[in-house]
Amino acid sequence: MKEADREATGLTFGKVIRQSRKDKGFSQRELAHRIDVDFTYLSKLENDRSEYPPKEEVIRSLAAHLDLDEEELIVLAGRMPQAYEEFLKQNYKTMPALLRRMRENPEFAQKVFEAASQGE
Repeated sequence: MKEADREATGLTFGKVIRQSRKDKGFSQRELAHRIDVDFTYLSKLENDRSEYPPKEEVIRSLAAHLDLDEEELIVLAGRMPQAYEEFLKQNYKTMPALLRRMRENPEFAQKVFEAASQGE
């Protein structure tokens, strides 16, 4: 699901987790035990009241137990998927030049955005 679709539907990380947990028939305590976190923490996550995004390993464990897409869940949680982070780490020196060119040439920027959206 694309970000615009998520915003239109009001989906949040917590809402997705809560609904998926209920669909699977897990109690909060049962799911928390399966992913090795305290149930009060899971409650905060489901209510979007956590002070910081969950660790990627927690997100991946939730995705595995709830049959959700890991990368989509990572984005919903406000984290950057590891593949993108690795790409940025490897290409951080060229990013400023790319961003400058996109700012100076909106037509080029549009092509970049179109190519990026085809990859989703």
